[in-house]
Amino acid sequence: MSYANEMATSTGNPPATSCAPPTVAECRPATLAAELRVAVMHASRRIRHERGSDDITPGQYSVLAVIGVHKAMTPRDLAAHEKVQPPSMTRTLTLLENLGLVRRQEHPTDRRQVLISLTDEGQAAVKETRRRRDRWLAKRLAELEPDDRRTLARAAKILAEVSSS
Repeated sequence: MSYANEMATSTGNPPATSCAPPTVAECRPATLAAELRVAVMHASRRIRHERGSDDITPGQYSVLAVIGVHKAMTPRDLAAHEKVQPPSMTRTLTLLENLGLVRRQEHPTDRRQVLISLTDEGQAAVKETRRRRDRWLAKRLAELEPDDRRTLARAAKILAEVSSS
């Protein structure tokens, strides 16, 4: 039973119709939203388990990945990006610094601030985690029929559009 149907049953509402092909065009947005949300969350959780080191938690990896994209950030900017309080980010950064994955350096224009950047080890950890995640997902996708892979390729573009607005 789909999550949407479980929720409908538990709330006393009539079960929603399935969104399985070929009736995708007939799906109600609310039903599709519930089923898609659950599927995306499960996929995301599973992919997050693939990481380069067991010493790095998924949350810590997220911080490393953000720094990798932005090259250097203040702890306050990192906290805002990750939607955590600055003291929590400070603890995370201290752990990552103790692991040799990030370094603190003086801010070029504001001596009260520091910038956090990746060390070579931090860059390697991000690269290895991405490689493992891509390898795991590629292996799973290779098990699918070509038509299903084409459908997922289209869905990836659609999800990118949906999430950018």
